[in-house]
Amino acid sequence: MTNMSDDSLKARFDAAFSALPLVAILRGLTPAEAEGVAQTLYDSGFRMIEVPLNSPDPFTSIAAVRRLLPRDALVGAGTVLAVEQVARLKEIGADLVVMPHADTAVIRAAKAAGLVSLPGIATPTEAFAALSAGADALKIFPAELVGPRIIKAMRAILPAGTRLLPVGGIAPDTMAPFLEAGVAGFGLGSALYAPGLSAAEVGVRADAFVAAWRRLNPR
Repeated sequence: MTNMSDDSLKARFDAAFSALPLVAILRGLTPAEAEGVAQTLYDSGFRMIEVPLNSPDPFTSIAAVRRLLPRDALVGAGTVLAVEQVARLKEIGADLVVMPHADTAVIRAAKAAGLVSLPGIATPTEAFAALSAGADALKIFPAELVGPRIIKAMRAILPAGTRLLPVGGIAPDTMAPFLEAGVAGFGLGSALYAPGLSAAEVGVRADAFVAAWRRLNPR
């Protein structure tokens, strides 16, 4: 696995992951909502936020959130499908490149740009290819299809320390079986944010996720 070219970003990613390994997925977020929702999530403890690129004017939202939040928060895009999109994310100061798939060209582009790469995988073949290309953690997608039993089997063959984050259908009351299978965190979609929710409503959902995580992972 290749190292991040920006050592400070690697340290920030590790710190964010240690603080709260939950990635907020804000699909459908608009630029008008971006700062309010992002600040609410940050205040709830979230330190990793992605705006999928199939959202309205996503680069504007990502740039606004990146300007707003302190450097201990990592901000970036989800549903990154092309190398050209990685270049645009680098230009606006983004940190995260999150993908639904394991396109090694996009993973390598993210690493060459010095960004954090979180590709989506559903099989061991995809997982090893993504790690070889430089992935920093693996998004298990869709988690409803893969499930805890398969994740546990995959963990037995993946390199020690590989961070797995299930995405898809995750709710506060469905996290425990995945944690028992050995995942390192989660990506949270519509159970956390959906278009039309106010920042206050997102805050209530965020607090419920954080409370569930803390309950399942007492320090």
